[in-house]
Amino acid sequence: MTALAGALLLLLIAVGGLIGFAVYTARRVEIAVPPQGRFLDLDGERIHYLDKGAGPALFLIHGLCGQMGNFTYALIDRLASEFRVVAVDRPGSGYSTRPADADASLRAQGRALAKVIRALNLDRPLIVGHSMGGAIALAIALDSPECVSGLALIAPLTQVVETPPAPFRSLAIRSPLVRRIVAWTLATPLTLLTADWAIKQVFAPEKAPPDFATAGGGLLNVRSRSFYAASSDLLAVNNGFAEMTRRYPSLSVPVGILYGRGDRLLDYRLHWQALKEKIPNLHLEVVEGGHMLPITVPDLVADFIRRIAAMAAATASAPQARP
Repeated sequence: MTALAGALLLLLIAVGGLIGFAVYTARRVEIAVPPQGRFLDLDGERIHYLDKGAGPALFLIHGLCGQMGNFTYALIDRLASEFRVVAVDRPGSGYSTRPADADASLRAQGRALAKVIRALNLDRPLIVGHSMGGAIALAIALDSPECVSGLALIAPLTQVVETPPAPFRSLAIRSPLVRRIVAWTLATPLTLLTADWAIKQVFAPEKAPPDFATAGGGLLNVRSRSFYAASSDLLAVNNGFAEMTRRYPSLSVPVGILYGRGDRLLDYRLHWQALKEKIPNLHLEVVEGGHMLPITVPDLVADFIRRIAAMAAATASAPQARP
């Protein structure tokens, strides 16, 4: 055997070992963190959703590298006695699927989730969006206003950001082919090695709860398909985003924002002030805390959602002015 052939054989063995490790790890992770809800098949995507409680509808959308566990950890049970709470795994995230070549832009995800709202017969829910989920909530309100009574945005992305926050920069792989190769080889071991650092960065200045990996669903991020989907989300986030921000003045539903003053992923001054210039009646609350408010201060977040829900209900019941 030549030296080249030997090197190729070793490379194939190494790649095969990495793929095997990724598959084995994904199986173990899904045993530790099984699906919490039901599934809805819509236009080639299988959406995992949880539907709990009764009353006015809330529709919860998580952020980048998240899944519904970000809400089920502590928030949903605080709301389900008053509201019908529907939380979803966004397309490609958690246990929801998305074709590898599907459009991952904010507006495309907004269109997919608007279909979920219609399929579940939600009557103009208050949409609660966290982080990148806030940008998707804004996209739904702009493109499908009939699906929205108001927006309760928690630490939302509202403006174009050219440089991703540090914990997400490793996701910036532009080539879909390279992205897929990395997802099935290096992503799982590297994610495991850097998980503690990344979680500290995302939660800072607060501390992540010790059971976040399982009870909060964080462990699902070590799977190859989660890495591929998150990378696709990150690369597509600015596609059409600038044009979307120019349409903010057309929003007619109540919009509330809750931000942690110590958020180290998104600067509330940027994402609030730019939005305030286009939505004069924007409601803002700034509290002590970081980015992961639905997990770290769930009572405070639940109260914020109740306030915005009351604003949305009052707006919906107000007499419409005649032209």
